[in-house]
Amino acid sequence: MASVMRIDHIGASAHPQRRTGPGRESAPAHDLAGFRHRADMEYARSLTRLIESEIIPRLLVAHSNGAHGVPADPRGGAVLPDDVATFAPLTLQVEADELLEHVDRLIARGVSHETLLVDLLAPAARLLGELWEDDRCDFVDVTMGLWRLQQVVHEISGRSAYGLQQGPGPVRRALFASLEGDQHSFGTVVIDELFGSNGWTTHRINEASTSELMDRVRSEWFDLAGLTITCDCHIAPLPSIVRALRVSSRNPRICVMVGGRVFINNAELAVSVGADGTAPDARIALGVASDLVDAVAREAVSPMSG
Repeated sequence: MASVMRIDHIGASAHPQRRTGPGRESAPAHDLAGFRHRADMEYARSLTRLIESEIIPRLLVAHSNGAHGVPADPRGGAVLPDDVATFAPLTLQVEADELLEHVDRLIARGVSHETLLVDLLAPAARLLGELWEDDRCDFVDVTMGLWRLQQVVHEISGRSAYGLQQGPGPVRRALFASLEGDQHSFGTVVIDELFGSNGWTTHRINEASTSELMDRVRSEWFDLAGLTITCDCHIAPLPSIVRALRVSSRNPRICVMVGGRVFINNAELAVSVGADGTAPDARIALGVASDLVDAVAREAVSPMSG
């Protein structure tokens, strides 16, 4: 666009209008012809300089980057803070299909599905929660925004698998749950999608009661239970919930992780509530959970090997 504007500017300055009227005589024909010749020559030289100095170098850069005529985006496959700041308010203003169009532009820029989940959609959900806590938007607005985000998550996750799939061996099973009263639990959706796309068999319960959690781990085998906490009111009863999970679990060596806003700035709190680990985002949680389950598996076979 800049090149086009410069070409228009050069053309305008190279061909000024003839001005005639009362008190002004038209230029002689031979003078006018000479002026036009000089103007045309200057226009041609200016256009040549423009092509040589700007247009050709840009085409060469685009070709070397394999962009088929489109210069490579310097942001590459990263999601920047400006991307989140632009995207998050849109969740309150437009429908999911328009949000998906915005996400598709990021995908075209080279952003992976995993990066979208962890670095765009999850932070956008956290920002919505902050807007609600600061009374800058109401509960209904936030709920609708999170519902639209969930639609986007399911759409991009359903298109294709991403990440490294789990190799041969036992399938790991995980149960992810937000606790009763945690109505804004988008983090549970993100972590469920990420683990599922990396070879885990996952189950998710939104706003799970304690009895519902116990019934689920008692009836099915899970290697991992992940609890998302977004409300401070759940910190006090959390130690007893974690203990009950371990006692009720069909798997006596079940690993328990906790996550959510309250643990991001205070990771030590996870230890105090009796959990095995925590993580600041879903990508790191995937690695921590794998390490925990692997460690339990090694402990289970060590007496035999001895």
